[in-house]
Amino acid sequence: MDFRLKVFYTVALRLNFTKAATELYITQPAVSKHIQELEETYKTKLFERNGSKIALTPAGKILLKYTKSIFDIYREIDFEMSSFNKERQGLLRLGASTTISQYIISPVLANFHQKQKDIKVNLLNGNTEQIENALINKEIEIGIVEGQSKNQSIKYIPFLKDELVLVCNSNNSFVKQNEISLNDLKSMKFITRERGSGTLEVIEFALKKVGLKFSDLQIEMQLGSTESIKSYLLNSDCFAFMSIHAVSKELRNKELIVLDVEKLSIERFFYIITLVGKSDSLSELFIQNLASHYNLKL
Repeated sequence: MDFRLKVFYTVALRLNFTKAATELYITQPAVSKHIQELEETYKTKLFERNGSKIALTPAGKILLKYTKSIFDIYREIDFEMSSFNKERQGLLRLGASTTISQYIISPVLANFHQKQKDIKVNLLNGNTEQIENALINKEIEIGIVEGQSKNQSIKYIPFLKDELVLVCNSNNSFVKQNEISLNDLKSMKFITRERGSGTLEVIEFALKKVGLKFSDLQIEMQLGSTESIKSYLLNSDCFAFMSIHAVSKELRNKELIVLDVEKLSIERFFYIITLVGKSDSLSELFIQNLASHYNLKL
């Protein structure tokens, strides 16, 4: 593998020479030298430099596209060839949306590592939209997400059922009510995830089915992680729709309480996502392990 291409690829992803140098364990002047050599080889600029900011030129974008393909082929070669020695080796780049990375994926990764100790897994964390974009840009091979945006270039495989429940602080006055009416929801103050979150997308769809718009709710704040929402709830009289997987500990400790809402049930699947028409042995091995862990037939 041409190390200069690895340097170019890292700079192109980070758009920062200093961060690329740190990631590659080389000096910044060495990064600049490798990029300069590539630009001399192809007789064209690969990056536009504007002060401390850099951006890919049209030529740089083309080189990045082919570099990604080259690295995909190298990754597949490493895995396929290692299987002849009965010692599977390789790198799996996995992406998981917030709820899954925090509450679902760790036991699966531990189980996979016990069986395949020489396979390295890099986990990217983000919301559903970010994970889908990473998959499309070939920054990861597999994603596990909370929503289904029906992107035509992505294959969605349902693998685990989830329920979103309305929760609040156990000292909240609404806890005394047997059931929350749909009208009650309009007077409550909610904490929600940010735009692009799969959870938020599912909530909006469920509310629409019972005649409510998301704009009917009073949103006190949007926060970027499930943990920050839980912490906010524990210190306020606000409410949130959250995955039952995310609040199991707080429910056991009676710090948070689930409220039943009339006519409203929010169920969804978590999805394994891959690119349509794109398959490799290492990704298939991980998906098989995931299915085995949950006793699923995918």
